[in-house]
Amino acid sequence: MFERLEGLAKRYDDLEAQLSQEAMARNTREFAKLAKERASLEELVARFREWKKLEKEIQDTEKLLHEDDAELRELGRSELSSLRAREQEIAVELKRLLVPKDPRDERNVLLEIRAGTGGEEASLFVAELFRMYSRYAERRGWKVEIMSSNATGLGGFKEIIALVEGRGAYSRLKFESGVHRVQRVPVTEASGRIHTSAVTVAVLPEADDIEVEIADKDLKIDVMRASGPGGQSVNTTDSAVRITHLPSGIVVHCRDEKSQHKNKAKALKILRARLLEQAEEAQRSEIAAARRGMVGSGDRSERIRTYNFPQGRVSDHRVDVTLYTLDRFLDGELDAVIDALVTSNQAEALKAEGVS
Repeated sequence: MFERLEGLAKRYDDLEAQLSQEAMARNTREFAKLAKERASLEELVARFREWKKLEKEIQDTEKLLHEDDAELRELGRSELSSLRAREQEIAVELKRLLVPKDPRDERNVLLEIRAGTGGEEASLFVAELFRMYSRYAERRGWKVEIMSSNATGLGGFKEIIALVEGRGAYSRLKFESGVHRVQRVPVTEASGRIHTSAVTVAVLPEADDIEVEIADKDLKIDVMRASGPGGQSVNTTDSAVRITHLPSGIVVHCRDEKSQHKNKAKALKILRARLLEQAEEAQRSEIAAARRGMVGSGDRSERIRTYNFPQGRVSDHRVDVTLYTLDRFLDGELDAVIDALVTSNQAEALKAEGVS
């Protein structure tokens, strides 16, 4: 681990020198690339240098233990205790910082929630999950904007897609992708029988324009009148937009805005995110066989969590965490489960990197 940290510290110094050169050459594109890499190493290198400084202080303080003066020896023992405690804290931080970072972690998120099995009950739970994530975003100071939705008559959604904007949104929400199962007595159930329904959640990092280039010739854009419940302006203008990406066959609908241009912009944002996810999924499939069996296939069809209303229980099946605070969880108090998922993910990453 020490050799690896030394290498990263040297890379940090090299980047400092290169940044000075690029600034003088006014190469803004290369400067931004190098600055981003340096920023990713900054905290790690600062902690490593603090750790090295502590090591030197510990060595110097240990010499006090061999002094003839009893007071000096006692002072040395007292200082060593606090220095070693801080050394251990930094060692733990260094291991955490050595975990390879997902370059997408700081990105905004496209959150897609869709009703699965369960009919209207599943649609109602889509609305509840959307509220849950909206409350969680509010707690973290993130902004939520609905990009597209398909409402049902009873207040549910067959599908809702939202943009979640905020620092670290993807780093926290990426673990939410999968099948969410709900067990409860539907309001329409006269016999009081518990039903099981399912909702799928997909969390996609927002794609930059520069990452996903879309040629105009690859798009088929259809404009139509918005339909469904709404105010007086509904059905009076051709504002709804459907974009078909011909090479991939991906189709995106947006109709929530009254402006055709706004709907088109939102549809393109969703399309970019889906194309980025498709490209990354193709890359991941190349190594899927090697990773399969370690922590499951990671397929989005796997059931990741169960919400049991009669018992007031929420269980995450990936980290074996069960809480009996379902009401608070649905009100956006997700950190207990997400923290456990982050810790588990970091432990697996450290193991894969051979860091002990």
